[in-house]
Amino acid sequence: MIKRQALAKAGLNQTAKAGRTAFFALCILWVGPAAIAQAVLNQIEVRGNQRIETSTVLTYAGIETGTPVTAGQVNAAKQRLLSSGLFESVEVTPARGNLIIEVQEFPTINRISIEGNRRLNDDVLEGLITSQPRRVYSPSTVITDARAITDAYFQAGRLAATVTPKIIQRSQNRVDLVFEVTEAAVIEVERIGFVGNRSYSDRRLRQALSTKQAGIFRQLIRRDTFIEDRIQFDRQVLTDFYRSRGFIDFQVLSVTPEFSRERDAFFLTFNVQEGQRFKLGEISVTTDVPGLDVAAFERVVRARTGQTYSPTRIEDTIARLERESIELGLDFIRADPVIERNNRDLTLDVAFNLTRGPRILVERIDIEGNSTTLDRVIRRQFRVVEGDPFNPREIRDSAERIRSLGFFGNSDVTTREGTAPDRVIVDVNVEEQPTGSLTLGGSYSLDEGLGFAVGLSERNFLGRGQFLNVSVAAGIDNSNSSLTFAEPNLLGRDLTGSLSLYYRSTNNFNADFNTDELGFLPSLSFPVSDNGRLELNYRLSRDTISDVSSGDPDIPGDNGSSAIIQREEGRLVTSSIGYNYTYNSQRVGLDPNTRYRFEFGQNFGGLGGDTQFVETLALAGYDTKVLNEDVGLSATLRGAALNFTEGNSRVIDRYRGRNYARGFTANGIGPRDTAATNEDALGGNYAVGLALEADFPVGLPEEYGIRGGVFYDIGSIWGLDDTAGTGGEVDDDFHLRQVIGATIFWTTPIGPLRFDFTRALEKEEYDDERTFDFRVSTRF
Repeated sequence: MIKRQALAKAGLNQTAKAGRTAFFALCILWVGPAAIAQAVLNQIEVRGNQRIETSTVLTYAGIETGTPVTAGQVNAAKQRLLSSGLFESVEVTPARGNLIIEVQEFPTINRISIEGNRRLNDDVLEGLITSQPRRVYSPSTVITDARAITDAYFQAGRLAATVTPKIIQRSQNRVDLVFEVTEAAVIEVERIGFVGNRSYSDRRLRQALSTKQAGIFRQLIRRDTFIEDRIQFDRQVLTDFYRSRGFIDFQVLSVTPEFSRERDAFFLTFNVQEGQRFKLGEISVTTDVPGLDVAAFERVVRARTGQTYSPTRIEDTIARLERESIELGLDFIRADPVIERNNRDLTLDVAFNLTRGPRILVERIDIEGNSTTLDRVIRRQFRVVEGDPFNPREIRDSAERIRSLGFFGNSDVTTREGTAPDRVIVDVNVEEQPTGSLTLGGSYSLDEGLGFAVGLSERNFLGRGQFLNVSVAAGIDNSNSSLTFAEPNLLGRDLTGSLSLYYRSTNNFNADFNTDELGFLPSLSFPVSDNGRLELNYRLSRDTISDVSSGDPDIPGDNGSSAIIQREEGRLVTSSIGYNYTYNSQRVGLDPNTRYRFEFGQNFGGLGGDTQFVETLALAGYDTKVLNEDVGLSATLRGAALNFTEGNSRVIDRYRGRNYARGFTANGIGPRDTAATNEDALGGNYAVGLALEADFPVGLPEEYGIRGGVFYDIGSIWGLDDTAGTGGEVDDDFHLRQVIGATIFWTTPIGPLRFDFTRALEKEEYDDERTFDFRVSTRF
């Protein structure tokens, strides 16, 4: 009974206590917490600050004496002090009308160092760090710096690299900041595969990509490093590859990177959907502009029915039509392609509709970022100037021309509205890159032996867009030095002016005589069509043949050099003018699989000097890819003729060398004096040669960069002006040489090399054959 009464009394007490608590809570809600917690500050005391002034602390706190302060204002002051980044810790304590602010300052950075980095040097990494010595240490800034260094290694393919920031305490509240780098190994692309490709092999598609498989030169070639941004770029490259070949529906469905089991390499798989290849159907030009003569525009259209569809071909036609409108004095004419798809016969009918666009003018062109390159070098890449009609396509073409200069690492061309709705401002923002190069190297040739070369070139001389090159090369018994200067925009026009000085000498170089050639060669070149270019040149040279061997009468059979060369000994001055026309389909490149080139030129000697002659040179070349672009075919036909109208040609002028038939030494074919001691090669006034070649894969992994090839050459060098006094031992008749051969093409970091193994099917007894040769591979 007593126990129950005690419990009841305790319950009443609890109930009463709860009631009082609820009452006070209601009071707080009714009156408000601010009124309960307000207190008037008499004094604010700041403790712990060493470098930072007390006034600065109070400014960040934002609290003044003599005013009521709530608990919320005290907490807000603490947060403002912490967010300033100056203090490691902050305590704000009210005490009997006073406010005590106690701070612990962040230390200052005494020194910053990076340790453990070998692949990326300090200069590169320090440029990524925003923390600086003698500044306040900020943990958030240091974390950002560590992430920036990690990203740099990520871009270099070292995905497992880690960066750990550490601090070393020093006196006077200072610290040394150290970024400890663990670089890890490069993550390479071990294999690139494709799924869904039917028209082109994996090998051909890998050739188009920027990313390459890891090969035997993995330590020198870094394009086999896995970089995510490069993979995204390759998606677009692959799309452009297919669409330029008529696959308008092509898509890259996905790119799957897969880690190897050892986690040291990636396997990339491109999942593609090719679609069908389309050709051009009916091509027409239409217009809704009154009085516009469509026939005048149809004449400039180069696209033809049956050609493979290509966006480049369409863009080229649009550019031709719009240029034609400007030449006819018609402004604001736009060519809009209207494409109709015919799925049944896989063709695309294209109607180029000529319309009058909006009347918008270019107000001005603003250029920024060029500290070295002059504004006019960039401005001349635009076909428009201030006040001309605005053409978006022409602006895009100008941007491409700026990028193709090679002067800038990055260039952006954008447009924005001008001072009026019918005005446009073109903004050009560029980032310059080094344009000079120094070359030091050695060489070895079976004909020339050991040699060295030194070269200095600048593609943007003094920021004027001019080209300057100085080179010196020398071998055991020959030397070649040259100085070349070129101005690509002479007189403010598309006119290239160049000036070359050269000096060449030989000392018994594959012959029993010495030569010296000192020359001066200015030239002008300019376009005469989209693919054609004409060059006008002048040559002034002093050519010397010396130390010709006359034989030793005391040595039986030593007749010395040929009597022809003995007559040609001496020094002559040559003064000639000439022209050279070049037609090269690579300049436009509408067909990515087929390229052809034609050259024709003549030189006329006799403007002063000691010689009078007419020299004619011609070349025709064709290059294509077949069998889904896995096999390359090429054919090159070249010829030359040298006709002296007064006097005779000399051995230094005549044609020699292997350009007209491979499989022989430098002086291996052509007219020869068999009575001379060394059966001197005399060179010929006429030369012709046809070279047919095919290259193909040999089944080795593509990353080795090795392809095979076969070739067939047929050619001859013949003809002399005067063979008198040689005893009938000189053969300068026309004799064809035929050579077959096999080639190994090897793409290496030092350049594309080729190794030729040859056999002569038809030759003369005195020819100097060479069954093996290697050199840098070139075309045309």
